[in-house]
Order: sequence, then C-alpha cells, then structure tokens
Amino acid sequence: MRDIRHQLLHTRIGQNRVQIILAIFAAVIFLFADATSSESATPKSTHSSSYIISGYVAVDLRTGAEWMRCSVGQIFENNTCTGKAMKLSQDEIRQAIKLANKELGGIWRLPTLKELESLVCQECSAPKIDKVVFPNTLAEPYWTGEKNWVTSQNIWSVNFMTGFSYGRFFPHQSLAVRLVKGF
Repeated sequence: MRDIRHQLLHTRIGQNRVQIILAIFAAVIFLFADATSSESATPKSTHSSSYIISGYVAVDLRTGAEWMRCSVGQIFENNTCTGKAMKLSQDEIRQAIKLANKELGGIWRLPTLKELESLVCQECSAPKIDKVVFPNTLAEPYWTGEKNWVTSQNIWSVNFMTGFSYGRFFPHQSLAVRLVKGF
C-alpha cells in the first residue's frame, strides 16, 4: 500500500498540476482504507481539550467542524503528516475539493476566515497551530474561502508563521490549503 502512495505522490514527470492533485487525493483514499482497517472506531482524545482525533480527521469540539489534519498534498501516516504540502490557486482548489467530496464523502470546503483563525495558537512557536492535532503544518499563509470585504478581488488568508490574517492575496496566487467540513 505504501509503495502505491509513494508512486502516486512522486510521479510528477509529464503531469500537470491537476493530475498531481488527483494523484494526491487517490493517495488519501488508500490511506483512508488503511486507517479504517487498522484503527479503533473509538476516536482518541488529544492533549488539547478542544479536539477529538480520529485518524486523518480532527473534530473541533467548539464548533463541530471536521478538519483534515494534513495540508492538501500531504498523507497522514504513522500519526503524522508526510509528504510536501501543495500550494494551489483558487481554481486548482475548486478541482481538488470536487475530488475530495467525491472520494472521501461529505462536503469538504475551504474554511471561512473565522474558522481558520480559530486554529491559530498564539502561545505556540511557529507554526502557530497545535502541532499534535495538525502535524507538519507549514509556517506560511493558508487560503480561506472568503473574499476581502474591502477589496473584493483579494481573498483572506491566515499565516501560521505569525498567526495574523491578511486579505491581500489574489485568486491566481498559490497558497497552502487545509480543508474542513461541517457548519
């Protein structure tokens, strides 16, 4: 199973970004099959009282939102996120979300500004996020699905290096992505 995931993640020669996204989500499906067969059905509590972890998903007890523990492009294995987080444009994200919804079920989406800001851990060193719940998160900006209300051509992001939010990125730019579902 690991060889298939490895091959899917590293077969980039001659592929465009959309094909890479498809390969990554295919790898997630293999991972999901592995996780469901080897893990207990009972979710594990983390050291943080705000989340319940169940495999590659973390449920926020404050909001009920279900977060992917890994950034898009990474694989959850051996209780951590491995591989390289991808940076995608808004168009590429829409394609990745369609595939995630089809393959993983549910309604995965980009988080709102408020949702993504709720993951910031101001007491944490960079990246400013709970590293047990969200391992190997990039200390960089992550997309939200929310347009800047002052300049609508820009989209909000949350930077996990600083913990601050910025509404200055254009949809064609490529940033890291963490998907959520629920509320």
